[in-house]
Amino acid sequence: MTDITSHAVFIHPGALEALGDAIKPYLSEGPQGVHLACREVDSSGGFFEVVLDARNDAGETRAVELMVPASMIRLVVSLHSEGSFGFRGAVRARSIPTAAQASPVAEVEARAAESPDSSRK
Repeated sequence: MTDITSHAVFIHPGALEALGDAIKPYLSEGPQGVHLACREVDSSGGFFEVVLDARNDAGETRAVELMVPASMIRLVVSLHSEGSFGFRGAVRARSIPTAAQASPVAEVEARAAESPDSSRK
């Protein structure tokens, strides 16, 4: 099975306003807010480059490449085919970890407790 990765790219509200009507055809609405649903992202330069699917007037799907200043990007969420984060399709949603679960210290402690060498505490 191939793992399909896509990205939800959130843009700062002020940047959405500055981009105006030019960005509106490419935006998706979801429970988490307005975002760009992208196949690929490249954040390696001063411009944040995204590739997304869009429909032309004939209804055909085409790959569209957008480049916006990197300072306009608020958040990028990577989505994988094994689950959903509520952006597209009807698949299981993952729970968001609590602060304690997301803590690197808690993760190391949990691994240490599960390892066979945990008897040497």
